[in-house]
Amino acid sequence: MESGKKMNGVVILTKRNILPMGLNDTTGSVVEPAAAAADILGPEVSLQLVSAVHEFVAGSGSKGNVGEPAYLEKLDASNIPTLSPRDSAFKVTFAKDEAIGVPGALIIKNSGTTEFYVKIITLVDVPGEGHLHFVCNSWVYPFTKYDYDRVFFTNKSYLPSETPEPLREYRGQELLNLRGDGAGERQEWDRVYDYAYYNDLGNPDKSSELARQTLGGSGNFPYPRRGRTGRPPTQTDPSCESRLNLARSLSIYVPRDERFNHVKMTDFLAYGLLSLAQGIVPALKSYFDETPGEFDSFQDVLELYRGGLKLPEALLDTIKKDVPSEMLQEIFRIDGGQFIKFPLPHVIKEDTSAWRTDEEFAREMVAGVNPLVIRRLEEFPPASKLDPKVYGNQTSKITEEHIQKNLDGLAVHEALKNKRLFILDLHDSFMPYLRRINTTPTKTYATRTLLFLKDDGTLRPLAIELSLPHPKGDLYGSVSKVYTPAEEGVESTIWQLAKAYVAVNDSGYHQLISHWLHTHAVIEPFVIVTNRQLSVVHPIYKLLQPHFRDTMNINALARQTLINADGILELTVFPRKYAMEMSAVIYKDWVFPEQTLPADLLKRGVAVKDPNSPHGLRLLIQDYPYAVDGLEIWSAIKSWVAEYCSYYYKTDDVIQNDSELQAWWTELVEVGHGDKKNQPWWPKMQTREELVESCTTVIWIASALHAAVNFGQYPYAGYSPNRPTTSRRFMPVMGTPEYEQLRTDPEKGFLETITAELQTLIGISLIEILSRHTSDEVYLGQTDTPEWTAEADALQAFERFGKKLAVIGDRIMSRNTDPNLKNRVGPVKFPYTLLYPTSEKGITAMGIPNSVSI
Repeated sequence: MESGKKMNGVVILTKRNILPMGLNDTTGSVVEPAAAAADILGPEVSLQLVSAVHEFVAGSGSKGNVGEPAYLEKLDASNIPTLSPRDSAFKVTFAKDEAIGVPGALIIKNSGTTEFYVKIITLVDVPGEGHLHFVCNSWVYPFTKYDYDRVFFTNKSYLPSETPEPLREYRGQELLNLRGDGAGERQEWDRVYDYAYYNDLGNPDKSSELARQTLGGSGNFPYPRRGRTGRPPTQTDPSCESRLNLARSLSIYVPRDERFNHVKMTDFLAYGLLSLAQGIVPALKSYFDETPGEFDSFQDVLELYRGGLKLPEALLDTIKKDVPSEMLQEIFRIDGGQFIKFPLPHVIKEDTSAWRTDEEFAREMVAGVNPLVIRRLEEFPPASKLDPKVYGNQTSKITEEHIQKNLDGLAVHEALKNKRLFILDLHDSFMPYLRRINTTPTKTYATRTLLFLKDDGTLRPLAIELSLPHPKGDLYGSVSKVYTPAEEGVESTIWQLAKAYVAVNDSGYHQLISHWLHTHAVIEPFVIVTNRQLSVVHPIYKLLQPHFRDTMNINALARQTLINADGILELTVFPRKYAMEMSAVIYKDWVFPEQTLPADLLKRGVAVKDPNSPHGLRLLIQDYPYAVDGLEIWSAIKSWVAEYCSYYYKTDDVIQNDSELQAWWTELVEVGHGDKKNQPWWPKMQTREELVESCTTVIWIASALHAAVNFGQYPYAGYSPNRPTTSRRFMPVMGTPEYEQLRTDPEKGFLETITAELQTLIGISLIEILSRHTSDEVYLGQTDTPEWTAEADALQAFERFGKKLAVIGDRIMSRNTDPNLKNRVGPVKFPYTLLYPTSEKGITAMGIPNSVSI
């Protein structure tokens, strides 16, 4: 710097909020006092610049010169319009130091007694550089918690070989810090990313009934890896990790910077889940055990949204002991009037009975909350891929006579040839576990549903096959019965029940596979490996990191309250205690390259390759809202990723020589998804094309795919008769009291077959929480840190990406007004907006957040 000059900077710290009290949390790690500015002024916090151009040679390593400490000073922040109410701005002044020159990193030392969150540090008017930004977004604990310096880099991107020499050792050391040593129990302040099996779902110390299979590490039950916590094993089973008690669920370890931030709504959602698990579910279970409840009619169900369900005073008093009043009023809407009331789900806002139509039943397979399973039928009768040596003959019993009359004059072979037959086939997924599932309170079937593509683009249900394992044993195959549409009498009610059994299957598959496994679980290894192997200054880290926000935290919370033994999922979804084990068996069929949207559509036969069509393929169901909107979003993501990667990787050999990138991919394949490491389909990460396709796939899964299967949960399934999650008795047969009930009181017979009142209340309470957007949501094409990179070309490309998404959003809304596209809105008059890029907060059935954050 010139003689007598100083270097000034602005430091933005985020205050901690006072969070809702209650939930019997006495750990002190969740509810904390707000940090006062005075606590971090003066000598409590020091900052030292690290040179990017001058190195100090010492021993075998070379590090950039380190400047003298500077300290935080008060700053009038009134002229910083972007400062949020939760942020505090400070001034820092660095003395002239010719040994520094241009800084490339800085060291922050916290000598105080409490942690603080550093958002961004900006050096103002650095000669020859202008403003220099250090994007930190990290909690800094007192220095006694670490055995290393907290180092932050400028927002410039460097491939490993291009890193300035004075910064290389800092870059490498920071990655070592994040990998940890693989030992010991991780603590709140730790920043370590490491792997573990899913061996923490069971609680065998509490009861042998709560023991669960370890997922991952075996050929029978492969699974993606989760974040390691290092908790000690259970006393009963040394291979099983012990669990935190429910009250401490929000304290489950994830690397500190992966925790939910303290914006009220985000924490409110976390507390809502814990309130549900700790306070409301046990109280409701206890009450309904003594006073079993049933919905007698669809009108009874509608009262949950119109007038509410009155809770007995004793039950309300029990709930109030464990649930803060804020939760009762704002999330569960339980007030002094003793009523629990839910918002009206979108699927019944305009018409309370249209959900019962065959057209809507079929439409939701292409425009509902799980539009990922329907496929084109390529052989008749439908075949099974289950091993006949184990499961006997599982070929469908649907015949031509069952469906011929509804093919609009076509023969079955003509409909097949003309690509007009489709199937929702959940038979093979559930049949291997069905015998065990039906030993629980669940009584259900493995289902197949055949559909015909009509000339107007809608789908007509042709037949539903309900199958059970043969009573003599699996080798004897299945026992099946086929149901066809009926509009009158008891046959009409039986047809409605057949559709309900299909919805039960589809609800379970949606929650376990389409939602949890294929988004939440498969993305977590990418989060871990990216932090372990890619430096924060690596361009691919900067590309992917926004798409990992909050994922480890919501997954950890899910392991504590949702997918664990006796958790909310086991209570409300039909596979019960076999749910997660079954998802591991289905993970055997997961193939990374098939997670791209074009590959998925081609695999399911709902599209064919067509070089003359947009996106290189042609949809066979032209009015397929998820696919139509999704292909536009997919293409926009891929264009953005290709443009970004081309800026840093001019040739394939640059990718091959990128040491961090190669270590990242190798560890992802061999460890993160290690149970599939020997599969030949993994990209080799040798070309730019492979890099672009892989990064696009990760972003697609974390953003658009998750949005499509998550934020429609309450809008579609908040009304449980439309998407029941379990069934409690088999299809009534003629001559039984249950059959007579269907004839004389069809609504009560229907409701006594599907999800019970207790599970309904718990289930819709859960999905109402999970379907909400938070007030601090960052959507695809947006960023909460404008200075996320220093490269102008990358910033301009990202801006173009955001504008392209806005245009796509306009086209989505335009398609929803086209009367010729009947699947866009359907009989329920609920337009398909789940892939509309942005949203307001709350339950909106639209918006694509950057990451799997809820």
